[in-house]
Amino acid sequence: MSVKAWVAPSAKQKMVLQDVDLGPLGSEDVEVTVDHCGLCHSDLSVLNNDWGNSQFPAVLGHEVVGRVTAAGAAAKGLKVGQKVGVGWTAATCMHCRQCMSGDQHLCPNGQAMIIGHRGGFASRTRCHWAWAVPLPEGLKFSEAGPLLCGGITVFNPLAMYAKPTSRVGVVGIGGLGHMAVKFADAYGCDVTAFTSSESKFEEARGFGAKHVVSSRDSAAIKKLAGTMDLLIVTVNVPLDWNAMIGTLAPNGRMHVVGAVPEPIPVAAFSLIGGQRSISGSPTGSPVDIATMLEYAARHSVTPQTEHFPMSRINDAFQRLESGKARYRIVLDADF
Repeated sequence: MSVKAWVAPSAKQKMVLQDVDLGPLGSEDVEVTVDHCGLCHSDLSVLNNDWGNSQFPAVLGHEVVGRVTAAGAAAKGLKVGQKVGVGWTAATCMHCRQCMSGDQHLCPNGQAMIIGHRGGFASRTRCHWAWAVPLPEGLKFSEAGPLLCGGITVFNPLAMYAKPTSRVGVVGIGGLGHMAVKFADAYGCDVTAFTSSESKFEEARGFGAKHVVSSRDSAAIKKLAGTMDLLIVTVNVPLDWNAMIGTLAPNGRMHVVGAVPEPIPVAAFSLIGGQRSISGSPTGSPVDIATMLEYAARHSVTPQTEHFPMSRINDAFQRLESGKARYRIVLDADF
């Protein structure tokens, strides 16, 4: 079957509209008509081949919101016409230890939506039925896309490591960080936002931060020594790591979800003395994503978005790369 898709012919090149043949529908796959698709910084990284594993020509887009329009003979639990979301993962093996344990997002043979697979900047896309997650009532359909990658990325560490009584720091108030602040505030946490941009101080408070600190002010950060139960790092730039680790309370944890390219230097005694931890995580399992979506609907947690028609996809990528997006971009299908 042929669909319309925005195709990146090679690294760092503008996308062009083409007809793409998806081939026969797999027995365990579903086909989704795309209504909206979020633009994530990972799309930009794959376009620029920042991680060295991009495959071209590429159809990017992995925050898909749409409707099931076809289902393979062995697909389960979904109906044609049902509203679903598809995030970073298109398929996993479903038989390895991780998949059988409910940690499908940790499958060593997982298939990403946008690397060696045709993603959501298209009229239709496909995935394994388990990764097409039904959208709950009460969730604003057009705004749900960024939750499917960025949202679950910051929700999971909160679900794993935070309590309503926790003091949570969020480093970076951008596409990921602003959602982390909203989720943590909805959970009842005392939230401190760290941002390098003073222009975002008031916005961070509007998202739910009780305290805002400049991530460039090492002296201000050191005043928070020993106070944070959980510090979620959403940025992909080097920081004053000693100062950041120093903010952790005893048994505190610094959890990294931003793809910082350089190694993070850690002094062993900064961890040992306070029984502190450093960890990281990717996205989440289908059940994790469904839980996050239900939570977002219940607490009216929505990303702050800018919308572009998908025909302006190259303008949208340029705005994201310039750092001007506030805070997530959603492309609305207009094929």
